Amino acid sequence: MAAATATLVRGASPRLATGHLLFLAVASLLLLLLFSPRAAAQPWQVCGNTGNYTAKSPYQSNLESLAKALPANASRSGNLFAAGSVGAVPDVVYALALCRGDTNATACGSCVATGFQDAQQLCAYDRDAAVFYDACYLRFSNLNFIASTTNNGDPIILMNSQNVSSPVRAFDAAVAVLLNATGDHAAANASRFGTGEEGFDARSDPTIYGLTQCTPDMSSADCRSCLGNIISAMMPQYLSGRQGGRIVGMRCNFRYEVYSFFSGAPSLRLPALAPPPAPSPAPFNVTPTATPPGRTRNKTGLALAIVLPMIAAVLAISTVCLCFFWRRRKQAREQTPSYSTNDGDMESIESLLLDISTLRAATGNFAESNRLGEGGFGAVYKGVLPDGQEIAVKRLSQSSGQGIQELKNELVLVAKLQHKNLVRLVGVCLQEHEKLLVYEYMPNRSIDTILFDPEKNKELDWGKRVKIINGIARGLQYLHEDSQLKIIHRDLKASNVLLDSDYTPKISDFGLARLFGGDQSREVTSRVVGTYGYMAPEYAMRGHYSIKSDVFSFGILILEILTGRRSSGSFNIEKSVDLLSLVWEHWTMGTIVEVMDPSLRGKAPTQQMMKCVHIGLLCVQDNPVDRPMMSTVNVMLSGNTFSLQAPLKPVFFIPNSAVYSESYPTASQSTANVTSGAISPNEVSVTELEPR
Repeated sequence: MAAATATLVRGASPRLATGHLLFLAVASLLLLLLFSPRAAAQPWQVCGNTGNYTAKSPYQSNLESLAKALPANASRSGNLFAAGSVGAVPDVVYALALCRGDTNATACGSCVATGFQDAQQLCAYDRDAAVFYDACYLRFSNLNFIASTTNNGDPIILMNSQNVSSPVRAFDAAVAVLLNATGDHAAANASRFGTGEEGFDARSDPTIYGLTQCTPDMSSADCRSCLGNIISAMMPQYLSGRQGGRIVGMRCNFRYEVYSFFSGAPSLRLPALAPPPAPSPAPFNVTPTATPPGRTRNKTGLALAIVLPMIAAVLAISTVCLCFFWRRRKQAREQTPSYSTNDGDMESIESLLLDISTLRAATGNFAESNRLGEGGFGAVYKGVLPDGQEIAVKRLSQSSGQGIQELKNELVLVAKLQHKNLVRLVGVCLQEHEKLLVYEYMPNRSIDTILFDPEKNKELDWGKRVKIINGIARGLQYLHEDSQLKIIHRDLKASNVLLDSDYTPKISDFGLARLFGGDQSREVTSRVVGTYGYMAPEYAMRGHYSIKSDVFSFGILILEILTGRRSSGSFNIEKSVDLLSLVWEHWTMGTIVEVMDPSLRGKAPTQQMMKCVHIGLLCVQDNPVDRPMMSTVNVMLSGNTFSLQAPLKPVFFIPNSAVYSESYPTASQSTANVTSGAISPNEVSVTELEPR
């Protein structure tokens, strides 16, 4: 629900995170930002085993009826909840949807609608399927699970990969107090939803935040009983000592974190629990000895009076120095994000390692006939593994400055990013001075090879283009907001979006972009990499990049997909007008249909085309603050009732050759901002692997 946690467990014991205690003590806040939350990609799905249905069967027809009704019912419901059934045995379908209590109605309806789509895709033709997102969850089944007031089957268990630095027993006790208190509040509330915060030991985890929720059709007693079961029975087994976690069942769920993850003020604020008492210092024992009376005793007392304050002073100074050193070290780590890898990470990379002989055989020893293209990183070759799997092999150039250890660290991060709209890393080879990245092969190549071809672009009908736009938007939201690592792509363009056999878009080269800490909204670089025509103005001109830079590139992509025209080098010879100027001119004149791809005219819903153009123009606003987040873009794309603000005139245009040097510093003109060779034409990717 707003930022998920790192490890997904279902019916299994958790893998205990390991790490150096001192490192955790110094860098706990940084690790929380880097690894908080979500290693498993949304949605999390559970596919049942109650049988399958066939296409165009009565069961599918009943399911489609619920898919139309439940999103609207959930968004209209004040409790953000909907349940129902359609049909008769054996084709009856039961469904239940619940949105988190701090979600707005529009987003709730969109989330549930998306849930039906994803569940049918991820659990293809399964009669029983459930999907879980941050904002909502959904289940449909041929079994009447709605009649039960308990969590049916194994719940979803999500845990943060990081352990607490506090004493585990004290932290677990504090979490239990908070969750039980919010559970009481939720059960007593008509919405069956509650949030809370609780102070804790300020030396380690200053505040704990919690959320509990039941479906609002449950009675107060049933809700409290359901929450009590998962808090008392499952939390100690799976989440003990974790910085955050959640257990989600179809009837009730809870979540806690050491950062605020819900919207609005908490329903409850609990006072801080007293931290565990520090161990008492051992008494200072003085062994009795035979002493002469009088002056000798006075000398002993005087010596103790002098020595003890000195010892106390030394200890105090040492403590202050140690705290100062730790604080400086912590600040340095926060300013320069550390992407270290633990033993478990390196084991996962070892499992991805492929032998050089295997890849040579797969690609015909990197035969020219198997070359798919050339990018800033080197050449790409098609290959076939011994098991028949088709692959694309990226052969990093020998001039790449990336060291083996840095590359392994990078691959640890890339391997953790899993989403259906990201190209999947199959393996890696680091032998004989070669650096080879192996990805799944995309038979339809990149979007630009079809979109900008006058003949091939007819393959992309309106349905496929909408699917591509939605898929890119979801992939970007995952990179920006949903993954455990916040990723700015920096070179999003048509040639970096690949299409599988079903025209599902998959963003590539995302793992080669610069990574940044979870709380950083903007960075400044002296190395501008990207493609003019897709680059946001603040990035191209001043080196400022953020997730809003990617949003700008996405807006350009939308307009390219709709018009079939390139943004970079797509000038109208007669009018010398770039794509943004052309679209804006027709938008303001109300003639936007005239610049749509000719293959779409008369074959696509005008209202939907207008909405997509509108969203594209909102994404290319000059001020990054005015551009929407990708989560908002997804809501706008999927909803029909979302009110869109009027876009402002784009002021950043790709200039023609006559004014190029006036608007853009070239590599020779401004070496402080643009590195020579860092700017590429549309056909060449320059997203680079850089040591951290």
